[in-house]
Order: sequence, then structure tokens, then C-alpha cells
Amino acid sequence: MSTKLVILDRDGTINQDSDDYIKSPEEWIPLPGALEAIARLNHAGWHVVVASNQSGLGRGLFDMATLNAMHAKMNKLLSGVGGRIDAVFFCPHGPEDQCHCRKPLPGLFEQIGERLGVDLHGTHVVGDSLRDLQAGVQVGCEPHLVYTGKGAAFRDQPLPDAFPSHTRTHADLAGFVDWLLDEVPITPAAH
Repeated sequence: MSTKLVILDRDGTINQDSDDYIKSPEEWIPLPGALEAIARLNHAGWHVVVASNQSGLGRGLFDMATLNAMHAKMNKLLSGVGGRIDAVFFCPHGPEDQCHCRKPLPGLFEQIGERLGVDLHGTHVVGDSLRDLQAGVQVGCEPHLVYTGKGAAFRDQPLPDAFPSHTRTHADLAGFVDWLLDEVPITPAAH
């Protein structure tokens, strides 16, 4: 895989978030413009991977078949707008399990780097919470906070000091994609 890779959080970044967890395909509702933003990344040659805490699995709120059904819905809707996600990495554990793969720890990101055979230094990580960014920064990712989901609490104010000092902020996933595609121009394909 090329190093043109973006790592996205799921709940609150791609789809609506809920304090009661997203527990079914019916509850998995994409945020406005998020799927189209992923498609725009794909069309510009970027690979997209999801890194998501899914403690609802470990808490027994849904099972693996239901999680797979949520991701099947996400992939079907993405396909309908010409987009794709290359892989979904998730942690099923709750905070009390103290596992290394639960964000803000970097285990999911280490798995992504190992599985894809890439150095994640400089890779963009996009999420709606501090822990999404902390996990990525530990392996050298560039942090981007979106003001959707939990990130809405930080809109129109300075970010707390806990955030990495070089965090960039965007209105939503489409805003991040606008920034990235403006920052890293598309190289025309040779004919």
C-alpha cells in the first residue's frame, strides 16, 4: 500500500455518535458529506482506514455479526458514492480492561502499520476526540480534530492544552478533505 494513507475515527467522525453507543445498522447514520469526503480522498489516490474503539462489543451491547452488519452498511453506502474504506481496525475492550489497543493507547495504530507494512510517521489521523489524536500522535501521525460528534464541544474556542500542540481543526470530515487536497495537490496520471 502506498503511504497516501488517512486514518479515521468512526463514531462522531464518519457517522453520528451516541452516548448510548451505536448498536445496530439502523443506528449507524452517516454525517452529512462524510461519505462523499471519503470518496473524494479515494479519487485523489488516498487509502482510508478506520481505527475505532468499540467497547459496546465487550460490554455485550451488540455482537460481532451486528458490528459486521454496521460496517457492511457503511461500505454499501460508500460504494454508492464511489468511495471505499480499505480496512477497519477496532478495539472491543472497555477502559477497565486496560488493553493496549484501546485509544488513547497506540495499539490499533501499531496494528495498522504492521498489517499494511507502512511507517505511520506523517500519516493524517482524523477524529472527534482527544483520545483519537493521542493514539495517532504516539506513532508519529499528524492530528486533525473535527468539530462533529464529541468535537463539537471545542468549536469556537481554543483547544485545551491536553491536545497535541500541532493539532489542526476542521468543521467536519469534508473540511479536512478540502484542506488535505489543497495541501497535497493531485498528481495527474500519466497517459
